[in-house]
Amino acid sequence: MAKLSELYGELARLAPVELKLDFDNVGLLVGSWEDEIHAVLCALDITQEVIGEAQELGADLIVSHHPLFFELKTVTDSDTTAARVLRLARAGISAICMHTNLDIAPGGVNDALSAALGVMEAEPFGAERCGRVGWVPEQSMAEFLPHVKGALNADGLRFVDAGRPVNRVAVLGGAGGNDMLDALEAGADTYVTADVKHHQFIDARELGLNLIDAGHFSTENVVVPVLAELIEERFPDVEARVSQRHGQPERFF
Repeated sequence: MAKLSELYGELARLAPVELKLDFDNVGLLVGSWEDEIHAVLCALDITQEVIGEAQELGADLIVSHHPLFFELKTVTDSDTTAARVLRLARAGISAICMHTNLDIAPGGVNDALSAALGVMEAEPFGAERCGRVGWVPEQSMAEFLPHVKGALNADGLRFVDAGRPVNRVAVLGGAGGNDMLDALEAGADTYVTADVKHHQFIDARELGLNLIDAGHFSTENVVVPVLAELIEERFPDVEARVSQRHGQPERFF
């Protein structure tokens, strides 16, 4: 076992809170620093299903990428977010959330996404230095698309094929449509991200950029095993598991 404060310290070394963007809410959001941690469940989001899974596993802590809440004024069961906080507190389960600090940090979300897609020599790009850009062996979009879908275990992809070979690939987990021009400026011929808007697909085609929307969950969930591995490596007596209940929420018909 380990104290929550000790475990949090190791996670903060991976992704210091100081890296977070101004709007964000990260760190210990539920729990007490003196809590003793025997088992941890790692997930992208803290949903009711994930909380139930943690209870079944006997986990004392959930570590997630997305914050449990941003602004919360009351904790009652009349609000879905507050109901999760209430359930965690009643169950004695703590919550640590690592969001934009984990996006930016070396070894975080976007390095994990680069590794999953086989992007080599990945380096930061963009104003916030969140994204990564590097190289893959030259191939067609017809070859690259099934690779992306399989590597990220995505239910489906939305994409624009600009008619260029895939060679220099930029990635940004989560909502990265607004960083498309930064990806182009970094020399990318192909950009993998999520939550792309209608007009951004049009812009990508006209700018000659291959654009792939692989889904918010799929482009960020790659970091969850990284968190579990870090915890087990630094705290051999603490069991860390990756959630098996949480998956891509949207489905494709």
